Amino acid sequence: MGKIKLLFFIQGKKVAASRLRVLQYLPYLKDWDVGAEVVEYPRNLFGWLRTLKHFENCDGVFFQRKRPPLTVLTLLKLAKKKIIYDFDDAVMFRNSLSKNPYSLRRKMSFKRVMRFSDLVIAGNNFLKTEAEKYSRNVRVLPTPIEGRRYYRREEKAKDEVTLGWIGDHGSIHYLRSYRDVWEEIGKRFKNVSLTVICDTSIEAEHIKVRKVEWSLEKEVEELAKIDIGVMPLFFDLWSQGKCGFKIIQYMGMGIPCVCTPVGINREIVEDGINGFWAESKDEWVEKISILVKDPLLRREMGERGREKVLSNYTVEVCAPKLVEYIKSLF
Repeated sequence: MGKIKLLFFIQGKKVAASRLRVLQYLPYLKDWDVGAEVVEYPRNLFGWLRTLKHFENCDGVFFQRKRPPLTVLTLLKLAKKKIIYDFDDAVMFRNSLSKNPYSLRRKMSFKRVMRFSDLVIAGNNFLKTEAEKYSRNVRVLPTPIEGRRYYRREEKAKDEVTLGWIGDHGSIHYLRSYRDVWEEIGKRFKNVSLTVICDTSIEAEHIKVRKVEWSLEKEVEELAKIDIGVMPLFFDLWSQGKCGFKIIQYMGMGIPCVCTPVGINREIVEDGINGFWAESKDEWVEKISILVKDPLLRREMGERGREKVLSNYTVEVCAPKLVEYIKSLF
């Protein structure tokens, strides 16, 4: 088999999904004779027309998350180009802030790209199940960390305990909705603070909140200062599509976490083994309190979590699988 040439469409180099599900794979694809050209999604029809020249010299097109227009999919089929679609969110539904999760427009655009795609790559099993309603070739690939960047954080002899949350402004509402939990922890433990690694933050009265502006260069360094990671979600369809990347980051650093047991969170976190599940807000307070009071348990859970992540959720582990999935089409 000669070298495979793929054209990748991404939302932007600074967009997390583009970076984690495409850009960080590029060096590995090159090593396995998969050539890659990366372009950003056009903003309008004229932009798509300008991209037609890129289609001529590729064997296949890889669309990350966004659904391309019907005309583009049709042209690719007529040109006998392989179509790969990758997604790591429940794009067939509206997000958690919507009163009604169901959207006919989203469902139809998702259905269309599923039927045109030769390969669909889903970020978790819930998304795989949704994709399999319309596609026969669906594979699961988690959103991984770059293992060599993440190290086992050192335990520091200190009385202070730091809760931590990392994410973008589009997910901050989950953290804000659990404010009662953070406030109650602050009332019970004067030595506990909350670090928010994001371009925005939350307000709290009873717990000290430290805002850290997220940056790629500093994220691992800031994660190393966290003692307990948190990932609150809602029990809704959008949350089931989440791919647990926060948890993977925490565990990759040897940080135990408390999470809402929704979707892939239930697979990554083994309750009582490498972290805790918490459904009600009382359970959140209870589980966090256990970890606050027991540094040895934090260490043990953190070590088990790190082992699991290094075995299953790094780009070094996932890259050969991605290459296998791609090469199966040619």
